[in-house]
Amino acid sequence: MKLLIRHQTVYRYAQSAGRVAMRLKLMPVDTPQQKVREWRVSINDEPVTGFHLNGNGEKEAVWICHGQIDHVTVVAEGLAETTETHGVLGWPSGQVDPRYFLRDTPLTRASDGIRDLALSVGQQGSPLDQLHALSAAIREAVSYRSGVTAADTAAAEAFALGAGVCQDHAQIFIAGARALGMPARYVSGYLLAEEGHALHETHGWAEALVPDLGWVGFDPSNQVCVTESYLRVASGLDADAAAPIRGSVTLTGDMWIDADVRIAQAEEGLEARQLQQQQQQSARSSILKR
Repeated sequence: MKLLIRHQTVYRYAQSAGRVAMRLKLMPVDTPQQKVREWRVSINDEPVTGFHLNGNGEKEAVWICHGQIDHVTVVAEGLAETTETHGVLGWPSGQVDPRYFLRDTPLTRASDGIRDLALSVGQQGSPLDQLHALSAAIREAVSYRSGVTAADTAAAEAFALGAGVCQDHAQIFIAGARALGMPARYVSGYLLAEEGHALHETHGWAEALVPDLGWVGFDPSNQVCVTESYLRVASGLDADAAAPIRGSVTLTGDMWIDADVRIAQAEEGLEARQLQQQQQQSARSSILKR
């Protein structure tokens, strides 16, 4: 499947900001499940260079503006080709020992409830069977509901609420998998949703290390292993570590953020025209949000 993606994030400052610094994890890399055909990251229409491979085998860059600035527009766009691997990523390159992903963070620390849920499925067949059962149990215990959690909501809080979004489901899954002694990590990227359910934001899911298979992607929110409709971009111990954009700014006034993601399945021979249409739609969306 060929996926066309345009991800635009606009930061506006009530007063001119000074020394804006951003860590960008917006450059997908090739894996057994995906091949990046074209990709570009720009800030205020200027290409961002200097992307380098981190310890996870993924690309990131740092962008810094020392002068005064009233807005920052970050755009990641391009074309990637994905393949159905039933969620199996295998053993891609990376320097981090998988045991690192057994480490808890404030966002992924297992509560007694999460641990009990994990242990209740921990005897169900193979490690892969256990992870499938964990994903199903989480989706049953935590309904999908937007607006009840935030970016800094921990897995334990969302589990206690019994509601959340993809980030919450993924972090609860990670906490549960680690409670079973299985390395697990958070993944940020994009999902081509089913027709009539268009997403205009990034998506989050989890990967767990399965013996003899390597890393396998699980999306508890949609109750599937990762399919060819997913494009993987970055991973980390939790959602914060895998965030596409993180930064700091010296600012005395307010800041507003508008984000918009456009994803489409490319038609053979029409990729360039479709990407241009996505750019125009995203630009119009940004204007309407001002």
